[in-house]
Amino acid sequence: MSELKITGKITAILPLEKGVSKAGKEYQKQSFVIDTGAKFNPLVAFGVFGEQKCADLITPLSVGQDVEVGFNLSSREFKDKYYTQADAWRITAVGSDAPQQEPEEVSDGLPF
Repeated sequence: MSELKITGKITAILPLEKGVSKAGKEYQKQSFVIDTGAKFNPLVAFGVFGEQKCADLITPLSVGQDVEVGFNLSSREFKDKYYTQADAWRITAVGSDAPQQEPEEVSDGLPF
């Protein structure tokens, strides 16, 4: 499958969820919603799993920020019904909200 990406404006950052799986492992999950501006079905909700990913990807975000989201889609069957989720693995600020990087000075060893 090719890389899936979508851009939009963050409309909601949901509270951090913590729990314990059936296997007894602790987990953390956080979701956020973007508005793609599309005419039909413009809102898309994404989930981020894992303590480090929640901290690295979600913490720097703010509502109203324009972002590009790299994500995976997966579906699971439960009692003859299918449930689909979108898991974000990269979130990049775009547009005027994106942090500006200072150009690096390149030294070739010459004094001029």
